[in-house]
Amino acid sequence: MIVLINPNSTESMTTEMVATATELGVSVEGWTSHGGPAAIQGPDDGKACVPPLLKLVQKASDSGATAIIIGCFDDTGLGPAREIADCPVIGVGQAAYHMAILAGRRFSVVTTLKVSVPVLTQNIQAYGFDRHLGRVRSSGVPVLALEADPVGAGAKVIAEIDRAAAEDAVDSVVLGCAGMVGIPDLYGKGRKIRLIDGVKSAVRIAAHLQTV
Repeated sequence: MIVLINPNSTESMTTEMVATATELGVSVEGWTSHGGPAAIQGPDDGKACVPPLLKLVQKASDSGATAIIIGCFDDTGLGPAREIADCPVIGVGQAAYHMAILAGRRFSVVTTLKVSVPVLTQNIQAYGFDRHLGRVRSSGVPVLALEADPVGAGAKVIAEIDRAAAEDAVDSVVLGCAGMVGIPDLYGKGRKIRLIDGVKSAVRIAAHLQTV
């Protein structure tokens, strides 16, 4: 049993992430942290969501989960979650970075608001991937706008992806928000830059770890 925990309280984001896993042929249970903020944008939201998140991590582990996915690109609470769980705990950000360095030499990240840039930059440095990093870029799009106005918000994200492709000398662009799962379809095929989605990356890794 793979449990995907959304650390924010927006149920529709959980539903969308579960649908993404289903499209990949992987069965996951989606849990929403109703005690968390509506969206996680920056360190203050990240701190606020950790206590209720860890309660769900403990519940998933006690229920026999074979893998737990934390559905926030900030990898919120990933360290303490791994300390209490009896199974692998995967952050969608870390999963995406691994995929990016397997796919090419360098990657950039396109995230939501500027407040998230330092958090993601610090994570990449902590994982030892900074030598592969072009740049962490903000699209200026709030997390919840990705659902409220997917086409308009998506256009802004895609414009920043195109700037990264033109300016950063990268092979891939990592989508720096779990709410960006719909961006690849909007972006279309046949472009030179590879888009890497953290939710898909984490689901694929979790499915593989069940067989190891």
